[in-house]
Amino acid sequence: MNYTILQGLFYIAILVGLSIPLGNYIYKVMIGKKVFLSSIVQPVENGIYKVIGICRKDEMNAKKYAVSVVAFSVVGFIFLFLLQIMQGLVPFNPQDLNGVNWHQAFNTAASFVSNTNWQSYSGESTMSYTTQFLGLTVQNFVSAATGIAVLFALIRGFILNSKDTIGNFWVDITKVTLYVLIPLSFVVAILIASQGVVQTFGHYKDVITLESGAIKTVPLGPAASQIAIKQLGTNGGGFFGSNSTFPLENPTILSNFIESICLILIPAALCITFGKAVKNSKQGWTIFTTMMIIFVVALFATTFSEQFTGPVFSGVVNSGNMEGKEVIHGIGASSLWATATTAASNGSVNAMHDSFTPLGGMIPMFLMQLGEIIFGGVGSGLYGIIAFVMLTVFIAGLMVGRTPEFLGKKIEPYNMKMVCLIVLTPPLLTLLGTASAVMAPDVAEWISNSGAHGFSEILYAFSSLANNNGSAFAGFNANTVFTNIVGGIIMLLARFIPMIATIYLAGNLAKKKQVAATEGTLSTSNAMFVGLLIGVIFIFAALSFLPTLALGPIADYFITH
Repeated sequence: MNYTILQGLFYIAILVGLSIPLGNYIYKVMIGKKVFLSSIVQPVENGIYKVIGICRKDEMNAKKYAVSVVAFSVVGFIFLFLLQIMQGLVPFNPQDLNGVNWHQAFNTAASFVSNTNWQSYSGESTMSYTTQFLGLTVQNFVSAATGIAVLFALIRGFILNSKDTIGNFWVDITKVTLYVLIPLSFVVAILIASQGVVQTFGHYKDVITLESGAIKTVPLGPAASQIAIKQLGTNGGGFFGSNSTFPLENPTILSNFIESICLILIPAALCITFGKAVKNSKQGWTIFTTMMIIFVVALFATTFSEQFTGPVFSGVVNSGNMEGKEVIHGIGASSLWATATTAASNGSVNAMHDSFTPLGGMIPMFLMQLGEIIFGGVGSGLYGIIAFVMLTVFIAGLMVGRTPEFLGKKIEPYNMKMVCLIVLTPPLLTLLGTASAVMAPDVAEWISNSGAHGFSEILYAFSSLANNNGSAFAGFNANTVFTNIVGGIIMLLARFIPMIATIYLAGNLAKKKQVAATEGTLSTSNAMFVGLLIGVIFIFAALSFLPTLALGPIADYFITH
């Protein structure tokens, strides 16, 4: 247990240590300052602007920015859908895999375009190398960049004064991709490849196993490059079906640590970026502290549950619940990954969550149900928690009878309508999706367990789909027409309704004049506000999900104990 505690402390220390310089770097990139990569990347950046025919100085209003986001995503969706359908006709397909069926292609295209990366397939038996690197990996980059671009549109809403524009989407997404995501992914890909993560275009290999002497086919592919951005971009879609439990995707203790740091690195760094951008570093650290407090509590609860609440058998030394976990990782690293991947909007797994204890499985589920705001997705996690900050300020303003303000902007009815769209869309879609699945005639065939645990499998799946996470309990059969279509629609709505609301919120804030802080202005950068914000987040989530949690993991706990 002492080792597990030290591992968690070391993880947090490294995360904070890397977040500060990365946050400062992203800030410089997005305001146009020169960075150490400028001499290399700027000619490429200028060439892209010339090819697509835009001027970096052109500004967009909220409507044009939103249309650009949607149009870009629609084109990406269509391309990825068609690539899957026709993958049998394109090169780099050494296993001669056929085209993907239409409903799975729809689900996968929706999943990767929405930065969810939910997978109802096994990559090694379904997707060709071309589909993986040209379709899925590309979307890993651009869907992540889209989330960060929208975040910066919102940031401009706070810092601009009486303006009708909030930046240029094409400039934002280009800068994020070229200066942040590609360089970081290159470094991480080299590091994990050095640990044994495979990167090749060669055919799958037949090997003779040492244990039985049987011939076993080992899947290969250009995995390291996809896994790097899978982790950094809070994507989570594995190159292979078993994701980061697979030895060629996550082979060593060091690769596991690197990949787990990448889960939260950019979302954490963006808190620092936000503070610098709004000229209020305390505000960035307040949000970071709020996220970290909830993350640490969740990590402790998950680890404690897996270590001490597992079943104890007579005559067997209880070493915690190791079912579904890799021995090389153990309970500590498995619990850390499960907490981080569901706190961030990532969804990759290094253990099977379906095999966690009832309470250990509930914590990752609840982290998703909070709205993926505890670090959350790159960009989307921060603009999600900013919506909760504005909700908290609004509630506090009602208590004291003052017009609420945040970062010098008055929060008025239109702003709260957009905030409500951001915070209410994921829980509504979670509950509607769960209800529709439970009532489906074939639902008993989709789950591997009955009763409360079976309900938990369904609830977890739709919590994941509706919060752009992508992880699964692994006991739910997702590859059905119902889940592929309904799940795909949920992923798209859960991504783009809050995203468009955020853009319009940014546009409205940018039009407002800055108001000076007075003695009556609520401080949003002190310990009291951190406590208030945490309280609002938990009350909101409890009111939304406590009944379903009572029917699922809570009931499962009492049944098994």
